[in-house]
Amino acid sequence: MMKKHYLNKIFEPQSVAVVGASERETSVGGQVLRNIREGGFKGEIYPVNPKHDSVQGLRAYASISQIDHPIDLVVIAIPAPAIPEVLRQCAEHGVGAVTVLSAGFAEVGKRGLLLQNEIVDIARTHGIPLVGPNCLGVIRPRVGLNATFAKSGAQTGQVALVAQSGAFCTALLDWADSNGFGFSAVASLGATADVGFGDILDYLAVDPETKSILLYVEGVTDARSFMSGLRVAARLKPVIVVKSGRNESGTRAAVSHTGAMIGGDNVFDAAVQRAGAVRVLTVNQLFAAAQTLASGTRVEGPRLAIVTNGGGPGVMAADRASDLSVPLAELSRQSIDRLSELLPAHWSHSDPVDILGDADSARYHAATEIVLADKNVDGLLVLLTPQAMTDPTACADGVVAAAQKANKPVLACWMGENLVKEGRKRFAEAGIPHFSSPEGGVDAFGYLACYRHNQKALLQAPAPLSRHREPDVDGARLIIETAMGERRYTLSNTEAKAVLRAFHIPSSTSINVTSAAEALVAAEGVGLPVAMKINSPDITHKSDVGGVRLNIREPRSVRTAFREMMDSVKELVPDARVSGVTIEPMLERPHAREIMIGIAHDPVFGPVISFGAGGTAVEIVADSQVALPPLNEYLSREMIRGTRTARFLKQFRHLPEADICKLTDVLQRISEIACELPEVQELDINPLLVDEEGVIAVDARVVIAPPRTSTARYGHMAIHPYPPELETSWQLPDGTDVLVRPIRPEDAEIEQDFVVNLSAESKYFRFMQSMDRLTPLMLARFTQIDYDREMALVAVINEHSPEARILGVARYVSNPDKQSCEFALTVADAWQQKGIGRQLMQRLMTVARDRGIEIMEGEVLSKNSKMLRLCENLGFRTVHHADEPDVVEVRRHL
Repeated sequence: MMKKHYLNKIFEPQSVAVVGASERETSVGGQVLRNIREGGFKGEIYPVNPKHDSVQGLRAYASISQIDHPIDLVVIAIPAPAIPEVLRQCAEHGVGAVTVLSAGFAEVGKRGLLLQNEIVDIARTHGIPLVGPNCLGVIRPRVGLNATFAKSGAQTGQVALVAQSGAFCTALLDWADSNGFGFSAVASLGATADVGFGDILDYLAVDPETKSILLYVEGVTDARSFMSGLRVAARLKPVIVVKSGRNESGTRAAVSHTGAMIGGDNVFDAAVQRAGAVRVLTVNQLFAAAQTLASGTRVEGPRLAIVTNGGGPGVMAADRASDLSVPLAELSRQSIDRLSELLPAHWSHSDPVDILGDADSARYHAATEIVLADKNVDGLLVLLTPQAMTDPTACADGVVAAAQKANKPVLACWMGENLVKEGRKRFAEAGIPHFSSPEGGVDAFGYLACYRHNQKALLQAPAPLSRHREPDVDGARLIIETAMGERRYTLSNTEAKAVLRAFHIPSSTSINVTSAAEALVAAEGVGLPVAMKINSPDITHKSDVGGVRLNIREPRSVRTAFREMMDSVKELVPDARVSGVTIEPMLERPHAREIMIGIAHDPVFGPVISFGAGGTAVEIVADSQVALPPLNEYLSREMIRGTRTARFLKQFRHLPEADICKLTDVLQRISEIACELPEVQELDINPLLVDEEGVIAVDARVVIAPPRTSTARYGHMAIHPYPPELETSWQLPDGTDVLVRPIRPEDAEIEQDFVVNLSAESKYFRFMQSMDRLTPLMLARFTQIDYDREMALVAVINEHSPEARILGVARYVSNPDKQSCEFALTVADAWQQKGIGRQLMQRLMTVARDRGIEIMEGEVLSKNSKMLRLCENLGFRTVHHADEPDVVEVRRHL
């Protein structure tokens, strides 16, 4: 059994105290108290103001310590310097949660930051979740809680709003109140000093009142927590994100191509995509996306068909689809023939399908039915302009009737106002998303296609090392440690290529020379013709300073080129450190395309991988994609597919198709470097030559530094990779081989079978309810886990075969303090009493201990004697509570 969520008392309090409550209408505390009272909150309300005996008709208290009743939530709206003492009183009283509305903290400078750190330290020491400071507060319409100072309330709905900006919240609340739009919850987080996006998203992910989540982000401070919460929430319900500051320059001063190209915004884009959420750019799009995704409409692919009774709107929709890279469906010959039988001869004969201005209900119905039946169509947008011979309502009925027979999404745009009102009403009653403009309809389909695409990315759970030949991580690390020991933070070309070879990335030979004579010997050694490049840690763009000579075929020219290069560099960059010249064979690969692959360090999200067009004009071409590691083959191919370069890699005129498999291998190898070598701050392979024969790195540059973040393995990454090191084999006494490993998303089917086949008693002991099978949400929650904050170990037999079965599952979820966790264990009835539960628990406890968790705890039904006996044998202490006689708390120090 698992306890209630640790933020439950923020959103579902039974009692609220308002520190700073006042009679004054202009007072923040006074407005908060009025909002709570007028919102219909049914719990106890305790105004706190030492200057009054009563406030707004309620008894007032001089301090928190004078309230002789339990307090779930304390809302603080007093000057910042007085708040630490209030927090100490909250700790002594055993308060459940706190929101600090007051400003005057980190936003005002160093003194404010020290004060903020002080209140966070008090809250965390005593396990009190703290929202804020400098925030609007929290609203939970269903329980009548409006603990904010906003002038507008919120109606009950199914969409949650989470934002850093209180001003943004107040504007949206006013808009929503005027338009009848409701919320399941509203949380303004302010400085996110303690409770952040990740924590709130984790709560909303399992909140039954919330069907979709709107997220307004100004900045992310804890990438791991943000990604953890976002991925958990997006697994279970649509999350739509809007971020301010898109056009602010996020480019950091960096010495490599990649570092100069990756700004914060495109990295944030990559993070949202990997988390399975959808990013929009405007507030209008935020609500449109929320309504579209919350409708339950889903697509199986990105191909959009358009049916219209006017050419202009159809063209507008097609243009918008092109802007969003939404491909228009290519109708099959059979569909075109069927439409030709139905429509006048001068219909468009392509997508968009223009059924002409005199289209009636029957024509709309038939065209909709034919297009939806086409296998090349994933979704349909139907447009109507109310022309003289058009009956918009009847046409809507025709579309609804056809849509109800299909299993593909239909969206509608009935343009106009008065003449189409009834038609729009018919769509609303049928649950068909409808819009007032063609662009709005295409945008909505784009959200659906983006959601599907990003959900596939979310399902990927790559290991830090690919399934290819194991790299020599220790050898690569020795090269880096040697350089840092010599206080060198840019590897030489030779060292950089040695690191690449350690990870089995094919690289050209490089020999460093320091004289013209050595250059000649090296050139003869590798074989003419050769390429010569200046070797300097201070020069990134070698060709800009005359530091590159290509295709040198004569021995005499080698010595001449050496002298000319050294002289040119000395003249143009006299302060540059020059270690000589590297001699490389001149590769003769006439079909090769130049690619750039790299790693850069984002200040928020850590290592980021870049892929795109290479060569000397890489910044001008600006064709690249970024992704967060770790990568697998699917994610690597998606990176390639997202660039214009992808088309250039296919067969083109005299060029045969490049070896994409080898290219994806390199991307996965680069991902391995990003995972295993946190010292690598920047890495460029430019160019990487790729053709039909494979790939080879021609030039490489690596910038290193001591790791800036956690010393824990993979602590430098925003996404914790699948941990293959936790996979172990074990044998039952009867000789059955069992694999114990972390659960994976692809285990959904065997996890469902495992639960289905549990006895009614085992299901009740685990889930506290009777159930036949896991809901889709529960299944996603159990199999798509965050390996950083939780762990689920499964005991599996017949792995990699159709008969694969789960025998037992042990899991823990970290508590907010990161020092304790809650656990759960279930073993299949037929496999109990065979030591499986003990093995799983012992291994789970080891994993938790190795990750710094000190206490493991849980709740067991008192009737579950087998589980209680196992816990006692494993050293857990049992605690019985008089107020909950049916539940036994178990707890063990690890």
